[in-house]
Amino acid sequence: MHRRRRHFVAIVVIGLVLAGCAKSSSTHAGSTRSSDFAEASSGGDKRSAAAIREDANFSCPSAATDAGAARPALAAGNQPQVATTVAPITSIVANVAGDRADVHGVIPEGSDSHTYEPKPSVAALFAKADVVFVNGLSLEDPTKELAKNNLPAGGQVIELGSIVLRPDQYVYDFSFPRAGGKPNPHLWTNPPMARCYAVIAASVLSKVDPANASYYSANADRFTAKVDSLDRLFEDASSTMPAHNRELLTYHDAYAYFAAHYRWTIIGAVQVSSFEDPTPKEVARLIEQLKKEKVPAIFGSEVFPSPVLAEIGREAGVRYVDTLRDDDLPGGPGDHDHSYFGLMKADYVTMISSLGGDATALSSFDDSDVVRDAADYPQ
Repeated sequence: MHRRRRHFVAIVVIGLVLAGCAKSSSTHAGSTRSSDFAEASSGGDKRSAAAIREDANFSCPSAATDAGAARPALAAGNQPQVATTVAPITSIVANVAGDRADVHGVIPEGSDSHTYEPKPSVAALFAKADVVFVNGLSLEDPTKELAKNNLPAGGQVIELGSIVLRPDQYVYDFSFPRAGGKPNPHLWTNPPMARCYAVIAASVLSKVDPANASYYSANADRFTAKVDSLDRLFEDASSTMPAHNRELLTYHDAYAYFAAHYRWTIIGAVQVSSFEDPTPKEVARLIEQLKKEKVPAIFGSEVFPSPVLAEIGREAGVRYVDTLRDDDLPGGPGDHDHSYFGLMKADYVTMISSLGGDATALSSFDDSDVVRDAADYPQ
């Protein structure tokens, strides 16, 4: 179902620096290869992938299991008041909080979290919050600053991404060059990192509400076990694909950490950043690059309509698939697939089936929440 489309109709082709990056080249000035993960489009900003990709051995840092600070006891009959930013984080936190905390999302689904300016009324929500979970890594700076400026005494802002990764582990790439100072913030597309988000949420909520600590911990355990199941299913489905098809050209640079974990390649990103169409020269260059890479499909967005990208796909003889999401959950609040699991399953099935793999087993994955999601998701 197409809904909440963002009203951007023009694109700037960030990935156009891909020229000269044919598969025969051992160094790709504008690509992200699994063997040399963080090579940025800004001119060869390289570092080892080992710092963030340890394959099945990746685990949450110790700080995740001890996140948050103790709070004065809640008044009798009161539940923790929790605010969250983007929908994937809201879903993860809600799966941990269950019915023991009131969870309120702030950034409407389908909004650009990078630039979204919260309404003044959101300040009142933050003023009552015991804890605000944000992604950090500059994903939602205006929202984070409003939270910090309006928290009550003892309130906490928890930056999930900053707990999961050290600064030397940040990825800088196509849409997030090191020169800009803002790393790629989309950690939740990497399942082990999403597990860490749940572990952090359980730790923080347990300190805010110690009477229900065992409840939060049990929910986090159920959530992480289900993430592990989804992770294994995707690994299996990915193995059914031709190795040379494990490449992504996407509308938005949201899959860097996903690609590192699964040893896929990000060959470029088409980033919405202005209201001007790419020049004919830029379009021609990207079409040529797609022909060289022999990519079977390129991926647009459910909420970023892009007739220009669709035309690029037609000219390159490449299938254009416009249903990927990065922070906009499928369905609507109350639907079984309106969840972190629904988001990742939908994206994974789309990728696998579009790139020549078998997504049958993955399609049967139960994408419902581990507990009833009673969070508020602004639309």
